[in-house]
Amino acid sequence: MEKACSDKTSRLCTATVLANTSLNGSFYLLKLKLAGADAKTFANTVPGQFIELSVANLSIPAETDIPEQLIDKSRRNIILRRPFSFADVLIRPDFVQLDIMYAVLGPATLRMTTIRPGEQISIIGPLGNGFSIPPRKTTALLIAGGIGAVPIHHLAKYIKEHHGNIKTVTFTGAKTADDLPFRPVSDDTNSFIATDDGSEGYNGFVTNCLAQWLSNNRPAADETIIYACGPEVMLAEAAKIADKTQIDCQVSLERMMACGIGLCQSCAVKCRAEGSNEEIYKLCCKDGPVFDSCEVIW
Repeated sequence: MEKACSDKTSRLCTATVLANTSLNGSFYLLKLKLAGADAKTFANTVPGQFIELSVANLSIPAETDIPEQLIDKSRRNIILRRPFSFADVLIRPDFVQLDIMYAVLGPATLRMTTIRPGEQISIIGPLGNGFSIPPRKTTALLIAGGIGAVPIHHLAKYIKEHHGNIKTVTFTGAKTADDLPFRPVSDDTNSFIATDDGSEGYNGFVTNCLAQWLSNNRPAADETIIYACGPEVMLAEAAKIADKTQIDCQVSLERMMACGIGLCQSCAVKCRAEGSNEEIYKLCCKDGPVFDSCEVIW
């Protein structure tokens, strides 16, 4: 899988809503369909890339449908687009389907719950650089925290479909069992769930579960790679584990990305310059959101 560059392949597209389904807890699954030239634009999308979705003209839900903690925020004007990664991308000869999972956390995602099948949505994408799979890797360790499970879910399916020789082991973490967006897509024998409160699976942080698995299994470092997406504290710990075990590691960072194409400069990531300890800043939307863990200054 090669990384795709946003400035070469992205465009303003119009997507048709196929479904917008409420899942467990505050999670929703939005399915979008693209046809014609717009579909061709997304034909080479890779896991880890994202879209910027316009929410400015979306309706506010009825007050009875607004969570209490969002009532005061619900009437804020929403001007800027919002970034969303893919839970899955289905590529067909005459159309492309984008699956977007989101959690209702603020006024923008609250308004997204009012989207109905058949409506038209303006998106820009695919944006950013996604995950890549270096040659000679035989084991991929997939680490997901909270809503960071979305691009990891996409990556797991992509590896299964396009790199069947690579064994995947999935580690999915959340605060509680109710906060799990969805179940891992790997075979049950290669999937682990960790919850902070012990309500399901491993009792503790998902990175501790990873460290325990590595200690017990000791895979060949040069044939193994770690992929991670989730809270930054989790990514920093995954990077430490990767450095200690000498395993390659790619992390997908989360930042406020207002434009998605590097113009607003709002998503800076402090990094090490290649070949030195000099500090430089890269843009999460354009240079990422996927980075090699060793280049990020945590």
